[in-house]
Amino acid sequence: MKIRGERECTECGTRWSYYETGSVGCPACGNLRSVGIDDRTEHTDLQAEFDLTSVRNAIDEVPTDDLAQRASEACREYVRRRGFVNAGTLRELDDTYLAASELRHVADIVGRDSRLEEREELYFLSLLRDADDGERPPAAELPPSLRGARGIASANAVREYRRDVRTWAADRELTAAERAALETLGEHVTRIRMLDGDIEPQLADRLIAATRDLANGLRGDELAFTRAQDRLEELEFTGSE
Repeated sequence: MKIRGERECTECGTRWSYYETGSVGCPACGNLRSVGIDDRTEHTDLQAEFDLTSVRNAIDEVPTDDLAQRASEACREYVRRRGFVNAGTLRELDDTYLAASELRHVADIVGRDSRLEEREELYFLSLLRDADDGERPPAAELPPSLRGARGIASANAVREYRRDVRTWAADRELTAAERAALETLGEHVTRIRMLDGDIEPQLADRLIAATRDLANGLRGDELAFTRAQDRLEELEFTGSE
């Protein structure tokens, strides 16, 4: 959406940035009536806090399925509010967003499985411990039963990021090669979603790397764009046998 980010309160005259507060309410007096004092700018990223402390504090108090539900809800709310265009600037596809996306899907599986294996529970708890710091366990530690969660989380994250890239690029003249790369990225996402995310976790990580290179390429880094093209061409997704 395009909004006027720099606001001025009609009641007390206070000026503030919507991009920083995420609110149209005046931070000084609370008045909801304000006027924009700048040009309309693309902005999809709302203010969102991601803190799993309260969920972690309940580890010894509630069963695992309840803990998973709380974690899933916290991640869902964070991901819902997040975007990647801030005041007209394209942000990175960051590790915190990816960790929240993965924890959400892992937690959904954990919450539904009444016969949870120790390895699966440990992976869930590792994610819960570090996701709000933008950290995930390495792919080698991912139980086979949870690899679909990592795959679909990566695909969904790239889908949302690609959507914001297209929003950001709407007023820019993309080259044919850039448009083709964005199209190929979307095709990869579609394939992974058709497989319900059931791909090797290393492939999911390569998809993220290709997406980040593509974004840097669209910002003007020619070497990154070439890397993105190579990565996208090399990616091939097949489901498990």
